[in-house]
Amino acid sequence: MYKELPFQENLIFAGSDELLRVSPVGKVPAITTDEGVTLSESSVICDFIEETYPAIPLYPDSATERAAVRQIMKIWELYFELPSRRLIPYVFSGTNAPDAVKEEVRQVLTRGITALNRLCQFSPWIAGEQFTMADIYVHYVNTIVNAFAATQLDWDVLAEIPGMKEWNDKMSQSDIAQKVEADRLANMPKFMQHVKAQIQAAQSK
Repeated sequence: MYKELPFQENLIFAGSDELLRVSPVGKVPAITTDEGVTLSESSVICDFIEETYPAIPLYPDSATERAAVRQIMKIWELYFELPSRRLIPYVFSGTNAPDAVKEEVRQVLTRGITALNRLCQFSPWIAGEQFTMADIYVHYVNTIVNAFAATQLDWDVLAEIPGMKEWNDKMSQSDIAQKVEADRLANMPKFMQHVKAQIQAAQSK
């Protein structure tokens, strides 16, 4: 959407056989290219789109600056997204994660916070003056952190990074972000129905 590219969206939930046909490990997101090749993993898809459609660039020209943008994205993936995802089953089942799991997640998040406090610039964008793929990536990972880590840990994680909440609020006001959020809310009832069915199936085994 940021690159103003035409695309067709297919709503397929994780854990389905249909998704396994386009994603080797059954994860979303996944894409099918114009050549019919399927790709998964967010960072791989981001790089593919940038390399294939360079108009409206979302990475800097400098190789060093591009690496700095990818560094922010990778830290957000490893130290914010992945640990927060460990808490998803507990949030959806309405239970509290074991204290040991909470502590492990908190420790990983703390490492990420320390790193991002050194790297994020917010001047005005997360990596500096240019709007980049890191702005898009981090904004949507933040929804995962807020939904799962903040809930289970009773911890406003984003507040630990000065400037992050203000930047995140600004990102959420864009027309694209608002459309994505509207679509998410519209799809939520069907998604929750899918999640509940998965939980019930797992409990019956």
